[in-house]
Amino acid sequence: MFSVERDFAAPVERVWAGYADPEIRSRWHLIPGRDSRHELDFRVGGSESLTGSFAPTGTVEQIANVARFHDIVDGERIVASYEAVVNGVLRWVSLLTLEFAATTTGTLLTHTEQYAFLAWTGDGADDVAHLKGSIPLRLNALAGLVEP
Repeated sequence: MFSVERDFAAPVERVWAGYADPEIRSRWHLIPGRDSRHELDFRVGGSESLTGSFAPTGTVEQIANVARFHDIVDGERIVASYEAVVNGVLRWVSLLTLEFAATTTGTLLTHTEQYAFLAWTGDGADDVAHLKGSIPLRLNALAGLVEP
């Protein structure tokens, strides 16, 4: 389990839209590459699908993430679970809680993730580092869209 907090210089409504609006979400939540696809049905019981290929080490990996939304409190909280599949192998499953809080300068977003790896690469140390390290990078992309 880990948590990442990020202060955004944007109101809650703009940061929230980065998750709830399919057009905005697909602009920052894509797998790099031309074959990346994103679908979002943002409602309790709805889902999100993200697929594509990526070659960070030179070897192409086929990636698929599928999420389901369990709880949505408008402007306050999102609870979802998702699975990550790499080259047809279910690698990990996560429970994700996102909390949005207004601050005097914008929004504090808290991303809390409880994960279970089901298939490791080597001893797994790189897998955990990749998962934890990818969140700040994604939030940088979101900031680029919602902050002035």
